[in-house]
Amino acid sequence: MKKNDIKAGALQAGFSYFLWGLLPIYWKFLYQVNAQEILANRIFWSFIFMVIVLICTKKWNLFVRTLKGFAENKKQMFALTIASVLISINWFVYIWAVNSGHMIEASLGYYINPLISILLGMIVLKEKLTVYQYVSFILAAIGVLIITVSHGVFPWIAISLALSFGLYGLAKKLINVESSVGLTLETMVLAPIAAIYMIYLAFMGTNTLFQAGWGTDLLLMGAGAATAIPLLYFAKGAQKIPLSLLGFLQYLSPTLTLILGVFVYHEHFSKIQLVSFIFIWSALAIYSLSKTKLFPQREVKLPKQKGATL
Repeated sequence: MKKNDIKAGALQAGFSYFLWGLLPIYWKFLYQVNAQEILANRIFWSFIFMVIVLICTKKWNLFVRTLKGFAENKKQMFALTIASVLISINWFVYIWAVNSGHMIEASLGYYINPLISILLGMIVLKEKLTVYQYVSFILAAIGVLIITVSHGVFPWIAISLALSFGLYGLAKKLINVESSVGLTLETMVLAPIAAIYMIYLAFMGTNTLFQAGWGTDLLLMGAGAATAIPLLYFAKGAQKIPLSLLGFLQYLSPTLTLILGVFVYHEHFSKIQLVSFIFIWSALAIYSLSKTKLFPQREVKLPKQKGATL
C-alpha cells in the first residue's frame, strides 16, 4: 500500500466513524417522532437514496446483475433477508435508545461488538483464538457482569446492539457484493414493508411525515442520506488501510457517543459504570494490540473431548 493511499483511507474511514459517532444528534432532532416511524423512514429513504447513488455512479447494471444472481441462489437470498432484518433491529434499538436517554448504554453496545464478533467467529466459523483474545473476552464479560449485578437489570440495549450487529456481520460474510449494491439490496428487502407502514400511519392520521412541518420532513427524508453517506466513506477507506488500523478507528464512534451522552445530554454516568467501562476498554486495548507485532500470536489449544465429533 502507498503511504498516500493509507493516509486517504484513514481519513475516509475515520470520517465515517466520526459521522456515526455524531449520528445521535440527528436522531435527537426527531425526538417527537416514535422510533418505529423513524425506522420506517430510514429504511425507505435509504433505499431511494441508494438507487440515486447507483444511477449517478453508473452501478445500476451491476445492481441488476447482482439481483438476478440472488434470485437464483436461495442461500444468498436467505442471508440477504436475515442481514436486512438484523440491521433493521440494530437501527431500531439504537434510535429508541438515543431518544429514550440511554445513549451511554448504546455506546457500550458498540464497544462490546468486536468482542461479540470474536465469540461468533469461534462458535460459528470455528476460528481459533489467541490467549490475548480470550483474556479480552473475559475482561469484557466481567465489565458487563458488573453493570448487570449493580443495576439488577441485564444491559439488554448494549447486548442487543452488539449481538444484532455481530450477527449482521456474520450474515454479510455470505453476501460478497460491492458495498453500495449491498446496502441497496438490504434496504430493498424491507422498503415495501416500511412503505406500507408509512401509508398505514397516513391512513390512520398518526403520521409525522408531511404533518409536522418542513423541518421534520427534511430530517425524516434525510435519514436515508445520513445512513448511506458514512457507509460509503467507510467502504472507500476500508479498502486502503490495514485491518489493524481500521480496528483502532472503529472505537471513535462509540467514544463520541459516550461523550455526547455524558457531557451534552447529561445522562447519569455512575462510578459503577466507569469501572465497567474500564474493564471493557482494557479488553479492547488488549484485543487491538494483539493484532500488532507488539504481541506474539499464541493460539489456545483446547483439549479434545472423547467421543466428540465435528
